[in-house]
Amino acid sequence: MNKNDIVTLDITDITAEGSGIGKADGMTVFVPMTAVGDKVKARIVKLKPRYAYGIIEKMISPSPFRMDDDCPYFSKCGGCVFRHISYSSELEIKQRRVKEALKRIAGVDIPCGGIVGADIPGKYRNKAQFPFAPSFETGFFAPRSHRVIPIKNCALLPDVFNGIARCVSEFCEQYNIPVYNEETGTGLLRHLYIRKGALSGEIMVVLVINGASLPYKDKLTAKLKNLLGEELKSVQININTKRNNVILGDKNTVIYGKPYITDVLCGVKIRLSPFTFYQVNHDMAEKLYEKAAEYAKPQGKSIIDLYCGAGTIGLSMAKDARHIIGVEIVPEAVEDAKTNASQNGIENAEFICGDAATAANTLLSRCEKADVVILDPPRKGCDEALLNTVANDFSPERIIYVSCDPATLARDVKILISLGYNPQEYTVFDMFPRTAHVETVCVLTRENGLYD
Repeated sequence: MNKNDIVTLDITDITAEGSGIGKADGMTVFVPMTAVGDKVKARIVKLKPRYAYGIIEKMISPSPFRMDDDCPYFSKCGGCVFRHISYSSELEIKQRRVKEALKRIAGVDIPCGGIVGADIPGKYRNKAQFPFAPSFETGFFAPRSHRVIPIKNCALLPDVFNGIARCVSEFCEQYNIPVYNEETGTGLLRHLYIRKGALSGEIMVVLVINGASLPYKDKLTAKLKNLLGEELKSVQININTKRNNVILGDKNTVIYGKPYITDVLCGVKIRLSPFTFYQVNHDMAEKLYEKAAEYAKPQGKSIIDLYCGAGTIGLSMAKDARHIIGVEIVPEAVEDAKTNASQNGIENAEFICGDAATAANTLLSRCEKADVVILDPPRKGCDEALLNTVANDFSPERIIYVSCDPATLARDVKILISLGYNPQEYTVFDMFPRTAHVETVCVLTRENGLYD
């Protein structure tokens, strides 16, 4: 097999990133935009010793799972990967991905509570972060690059977000505000950040800039107020002058309204600043938190919530729990969590600012024990030292692990098994329809503990 060869493939499987898998001349070939059941002619565009990458040259016969995608940017932008197959097929792929990761990496085959799909797999995101293109348009990066694909109407975003993006782009072009150049470190406009309360309707708009101030900021505020009316609650400037790929800098300046917006999740009023972690799919987050509470059995229990963000998971269980202790490294999120507890009249919750491992040791020095520990780490998963602290020092009856990456979930489950915890069940949630990402909630109990 050589580059530019045309090969005939039967697509028999699909990767987590949405590329179909076929074989030719004994070699595995990955072809984007294909579905299981497709028969295609593919042109080889990249060759490795054991596998190759191809692109569709001709569709010989389409899969019954294939559907016409409904987005003109699909395959160009790096967001969605499953718009070419039915939603039911996407759910099957994601559930299988979690099951296979647990079997392959953790060596366990445990009961699955199924996958919970979205009622509407579009327009669900309550947060967006758009890089600016040189043309002043906003969009998203192309796959595996920092080349901005200008996008006027993203199918995952509510219509108001697309309108805000157009409004801000027009403002920037009108006043010729220079766009940031990653290679030279010059220019001002880096990202447009939008956040919206799903139930409250409150909107926050943040411009991330490579400088100390934004020219004509009053003009921007006036345009946004004219577009959004009373829904606009916060306009801010975030200063990021570092030459890295991190979107937000350390400092925010409010130029209109408040430094935060509010929302309601699982009946709890939540305050959100730009730095606060908050699930991007409100309706699916409520379903996930309900399952987490079902697994935690919080009635009368002492709960430690590590990586707590704005406190959303712990606070959703506070009405039943004896005591909630949340731990989070982002100071602004901790302040939001404290405010969230106060404004909801929740008196049995406290929040500690610090690294999860360091905070765990602080709690141990206070002789704090836990009946339940909730782990909701970032994509990289938990540090092994933290897992040791949780299992050996806190020694809770059960651990509720919320994961956004099946591989790191499986890796950490394997460690927890070695520390005397047995995974009992997991449920998969399609928090991010049409993308490669998926969320999982897993419950583990002490070796001799009972799940029911």
